[in-house]
Amino acid sequence: MPSVILERSRKKRLEHAHPWVFKNEIAKIEGDPEAGDLVSIVNHQGRYLATGYYNPASQITVRVMSYEPLEAMDQNFFAQRFRKCLEHRERFVTGGDAYRLVYGEADFLPGLIVDRFGDVLVVQLLTLGMDRRREEIRDALVEVVGPVGIYERSDVSIRELEGLEQTKGPLYGDCPRHVVVTENGLQIKVDIVEGQKTGYFFDQRENRAAIAPLMTGWGVRSGITLQEVAADSGDAGTTVLKPVNKSGKVVEFPFWDGATVLECFSHTGSFTLNACKHGAKKVTCLDISEHAIESARDNVKLNGFEERVEFVVDDAFQYLRNQVKGVEERNARAGGKGDTSKPLTAGGGRTFDVVILDPPAFAKTKNAVKGATRGYKDINLHGMKLVNEGGYLVTASCSFHMRPELFLDTIKEAAADAGKILRLVDWRAAGKDHPQILGVEEGHYLKFAIFEVRSRTQL
Repeated sequence: MPSVILERSRKKRLEHAHPWVFKNEIAKIEGDPEAGDLVSIVNHQGRYLATGYYNPASQITVRVMSYEPLEAMDQNFFAQRFRKCLEHRERFVTGGDAYRLVYGEADFLPGLIVDRFGDVLVVQLLTLGMDRRREEIRDALVEVVGPVGIYERSDVSIRELEGLEQTKGPLYGDCPRHVVVTENGLQIKVDIVEGQKTGYFFDQRENRAAIAPLMTGWGVRSGITLQEVAADSGDAGTTVLKPVNKSGKVVEFPFWDGATVLECFSHTGSFTLNACKHGAKKVTCLDISEHAIESARDNVKLNGFEERVEFVVDDAFQYLRNQVKGVEERNARAGGKGDTSKPLTAGGGRTFDVVILDPPAFAKTKNAVKGATRGYKDINLHGMKLVNEGGYLVTASCSFHMRPELFLDTIKEAAADAGKILRLVDWRAAGKDHPQILGVEEGHYLKFAIFEVRSRTQL
């Protein structure tokens, strides 16, 4: 087998479980490997370190597949790895039939993503080494999982860095465009053909469930309390506990104690569904994409939440600014400023008990961090201004280059500008089907936080 000999002065990342060898870490190559071939990786002293697949066209020239000599990446090899992937998910992911089955480097299969949607698998082949073994991967998945269909979604620009074209289409069996799966006890209709990436984002599963405590306990703010009232049965002296408003009337709306919620960047409406499941009174589901909102609308209907959800197609940045401007104009009028005989110019002016911000990655490269920081500050600044006093800001970033410390500092700066004090009540990363290898920082991309929002003047 050809060998890649590493530079003496390189950082010892490989010895600390990082599975990438960059072009500038290679001193020389012995043998004549073709792109996609397996190569032995040895240090400058000739000591064997690992086996990986080779692509001279990529800056990540070798990706580690094994820390023991490996002869071939055949169907048997992939089947063994897939069984271990399946065992991990069956242990840690419960209550659903959908999850990330293979998570690239974290499952010791760099360049390969496999998402499971019930009986259908969606595959991404991100590297030349994996692309060359498409048939072996397909056959091993059929052997281990037994799906009715496998669909490829390798229509991602990262393949171009490997010298590959983008592609998508069926690999095996019957692949319907839409599949319905269960997550957190909710039904989700997923578009595996035209949906973003593989059609759905599993990494926020546990985080979506974490908003449950925020969804109830708000009725008292509207003056609604539970009181003993006469029973409808007509039995003299019999009482029952019912919600009663400030006027003494019984409140019949079953979600009287629920939160008002705004979900921005909704995609398929996953946070909206979890909010409704746990008792939200009203949810505004917003995305700039008509296709995303139609997907969210289908999912809301599928779960019977239509009466509590409104849908908005708009740019989240602009929507948040308009609502804040309306709030500020209303407050100014309440303080005796402005002409109350004229209609509000800003429009909007709505506030919410819970605001949820789950945007796409703003920083896809290191050079984009400065602009991304402005974007994250903007949405969090305006988002927290729309949170009712003592309510909650739920915010996330899936940009790897937006490191956790920078993300928190950015939100802290936004809070200072907004005159708010934030209490961090929950801090999370990606779910258990997205494990992280210690030493591989690239896997630590998702940041998720829940903050209680207080005004400095209301403490």
